Amino acid sequence: MKNFVDVEERLPIGKTLPLSLQHLFAMVGATILVPMLTGISPSVALFSSGVGTLLYIICTKAKLPAYIGSSFAFIAPMVAASEKFGTSSMLSGVVAAGVIYVIVAFIVKLTGSGWIDKILPPVVVGAVVIVIGLGLAGVAINWAGMNPNFTTDALKDVPRLYWILVSLVTLGIAVFGSMYFKGFLGVIPILIAMIVGYILSLILGLVPDTAIEAIKTAKLIQIPEYTRPTFNIQAIMLMAPVAFVTLAEHIGHVYVTNNVCSRDFTKDPGLHRSFLGDGVATIFAGLIGGPPNTTYGENIGVMAITKVYSVWVIGFAGVIAIILSFIGPVAQIIANIPMPVMGGVSTLLFGIIASSGFRVFVENKIDFGKKKNLIIVSVIVVLGIGGAVINIKGVELSGVALATLVGVILNLVLPEKSRTEE
Repeated sequence: MKNFVDVEERLPIGKTLPLSLQHLFAMVGATILVPMLTGISPSVALFSSGVGTLLYIICTKAKLPAYIGSSFAFIAPMVAASEKFGTSSMLSGVVAAGVIYVIVAFIVKLTGSGWIDKILPPVVVGAVVIVIGLGLAGVAINWAGMNPNFTTDALKDVPRLYWILVSLVTLGIAVFGSMYFKGFLGVIPILIAMIVGYILSLILGLVPDTAIEAIKTAKLIQIPEYTRPTFNIQAIMLMAPVAFVTLAEHIGHVYVTNNVCSRDFTKDPGLHRSFLGDGVATIFAGLIGGPPNTTYGENIGVMAITKVYSVWVIGFAGVIAIILSFIGPVAQIIANIPMPVMGGVSTLLFGIIASSGFRVFVENKIDFGKKKNLIIVSVIVVLGIGGAVINIKGVELSGVALATLVGVILNLVLPEKSRTEE
């Protein structure tokens, strides 16, 4: 008996709306955090995220369910470029990064994706997927308040115990709902958990007075403040190379989505279309003053839990994001989602992404008795989550990108069998 909603399926609006809101809530914390850290308008980021998602859906012929949000990989170069050359100049670097994605998409279109299968076999892909999930684990724990060394201005005003309580209640409801909710409630446990967590945060005083005042005084209709890019070759040289870093992460996300949906999206609609959609979305964001975009692991986690893979649900989430970016009070509510609420749901969602990597190993029957496989996975995992960083003329390779690059090299240079195995 079928127990999932497939990619092409459409649901009634009554079911589509809450499911779309769940995707919106899952990504909005991280998407808004990037512009807050880099001095860009959160409303513009929300708008570019919604439009970017629709552009991505068009480019992938509505065959690949993925939400597009702000990329964390670009935070450091964005800050550096803004400080050195100004925000508008930095945005030219965002546009250039998107152009690189488009160029790579056309190369993949011409040469095919077979070479990708050779340099990224299941043993590398599985390990990278694990790194994607576990690499975010520290973020979830920080947001949940369970890292005693993590501090934030919000934590200065409330007991850490309250913070942890909200995150645990949010997590508990998400877990309980995923296991025991029936019918339609069974497909929106994350949304329910976040609503309850938000209400509990208000009761315990975890939503600051400034946030509440911003919500109350916000104009009903508020047009985001767009910024046009100014061509600056230095900013482009600083920003554009990071696109090659995020390409590896993008491939990892597509493979995770393959496993979640039990399809091979690298064949249909094709990896080149996914690259193209990401690139077009990033170019659009740079043209209006938004941050670079990327596919989101949080939303892959939502699909894994709900078993709702409908691209129409995700597209509707993009439409809602566009509308909300113009509604002042609602935009403020979303922008001020309490951090412990995000920490609670992220603890579950990020873990599910990592578990998908183990699923790759199991389904492809990876033999860890072979030293080559053991070495590749070991090195990828340690580099990916151990904080390794290589800085090449201001461009950093770290985390998923560095781990993927090293994994690819090891897979190409190591023999199939060690001398003791011959």
